[in-house]
Amino acid sequence: MAAPSVLIAGCGDIGGRLASQLLPEDWTVYGLRRNVAKLPEGVQGISADLFDPRVPVQWPEGQIDYLVYCATPTVRDEAGYRTAYVEGLRHVLAWTQRSGQRPKRLLFVSSSSVYGQQEGEWVDETSPAQASGFSGQVMREAEQLALGSALPASIVRLTGIYGPGRSDLMKRVRQGYSVAIDPPLYGNRIHADDAAGLLAFLLKADARGVHLDDCYIGVDDAPAPLSEVVAWMRERLGVTQWSDEHSVRRAGSKRCSNARAKGLGWLPRYASYKEGYEALLVANPG
Repeated sequence: MAAPSVLIAGCGDIGGRLASQLLPEDWTVYGLRRNVAKLPEGVQGISADLFDPRVPVQWPEGQIDYLVYCATPTVRDEAGYRTAYVEGLRHVLAWTQRSGQRPKRLLFVSSSSVYGQQEGEWVDETSPAQASGFSGQVMREAEQLALGSALPASIVRLTGIYGPGRSDLMKRVRQGYSVAIDPPLYGNRIHADDAAGLLAFLLKADARGVHLDDCYIGVDDAPAPLSEVVAWMRERLGVTQWSDEHSVRRAGSKRCSNARAKGLGWLPRYASYKEGYEALLVANPG
């Protein structure tokens, strides 16, 4: 039996990592983005704009087995989020319909920003998703659009993604970043390779006939207080100076659970921030 095909709409960092995990297993991978020169080798590029309602000229004519929607807003305000996540998804769904295609499943890459919990609560896929900020609210709207489409759909809520090219926290710690200790501000993380790995795992599971739920949280095994992460990073980086007088007291504090994904058989390669950031530091010690 031939390996499946997948179209990754918004094939940027995470989409490219997903493609790189599927290509060695002979999947046919289409990657849609403005600049197809940035796609990994082996991906069949679709040069297009998710924000343009017209069907892309390079849109594949044959059947697409799977559709992954993995967009990023170009402007991080409410209008930018709605354009990227709601209107862009609406366009892609219309393109598949006009082309007579019916993918077996849609994976919509969402965010844990849909949760509004602020007291360090444990959160899973059944927890209320009632964010107060526009980003979480718009993302929730897009989730509902995906789940209400004519396609079987699963939402994948990724948490704080870090990895190569995503090391802002390390840069801030080097600059003297300090965070409030009490009450603890819990944060959730997933290495970019694990985020892509979870998407690949779900696609391959569905292709084998495994039943998928309508939502999964993508997070490592160990949500931790941000102050703990910063303290570990200071020690590892040799940072000795910072000012607690200007400690950050950001809103939002929750602990996301990956029990549902792990129950399906998925395991993160980087179980906690220590393994993940250590790998970054080894690769880029400066």
